[in-house]
Amino acid sequence: MNVDRIVHSVAGSFILLSLALAKFHHPAWIWFTVFVGANLLQSGLTNWCLMSTILKKLGVPEGAGVGCSLPGSK
Repeated sequence: MNVDRIVHSVAGSFILLSLALAKFHHPAWIWFTVFVGANLLQSGLTNWCLMSTILKKLGVPEGAGVGCSLPGSK
């Protein structure tokens, strides 16, 4: 796994988890979905993500492609 795949997997998992919590526990959990979405928007506009920075410092490889591109597809 590389940084991009981990960030996308965690963001998707957080969104699904927060939607389930909003449905089955308390509607206020929808704000967690809003928070994740706002962070994804900020990351797309600024090309900076705190989780990516932390993962890189922990030694997780960055990967060959950008975003969803496949390795070797360039």
